[in-house]
Amino acid sequence: MNLTEMPELVNWPETHYVFVEKIGPFMQTAPAAWTTAHALVPALTQHNQIAGYMSLYKMGPSLYRAGFSLAAAPQELPEALQYELFPGGKYSRFVLTGPYSNLGRASGRVWDIVSETGIALRDDFAIEHYLNDPSVTPAEQLRTEILVPTL
Repeated sequence: MNLTEMPELVNWPETHYVFVEKIGPFMQTAPAAWTTAHALVPALTQHNQIAGYMSLYKMGPSLYRAGFSLAAAPQELPEALQYELFPGGKYSRFVLTGPYSNLGRASGRVWDIVSETGIALRDDFAIEHYLNDPSVTPAEQLRTEILVPTL
């Protein structure tokens, strides 16, 4: 697994975020949330410009949001999507290079590193930010930022 293990401190910007939210074990809720979110892309893009794909999650309770950052506040949002102006903030960024099938293991390792190094956390969403398009990028070259909310 190709994961950076020395985090970089970054400031995530305020983001217009639309999403499908699921509660429960991530191994079940994440695929279900993304299936729904992907099905809504055609309706979403009729009136909005997607700037990126990202998920937000919290461990307790297990809360998962699959969604899209938008270039501006949403217009005529499909009913199944929720909107939030995500405030952003300070994050410790790790980067996984490789297939999405490694995300569970990579996230687990990130949280181990956080625990081992004593990174001070704030109560906020962690972020998975998907940097390239899996429909045109080979799985081994996919890059995903895993961002942990830091004090």
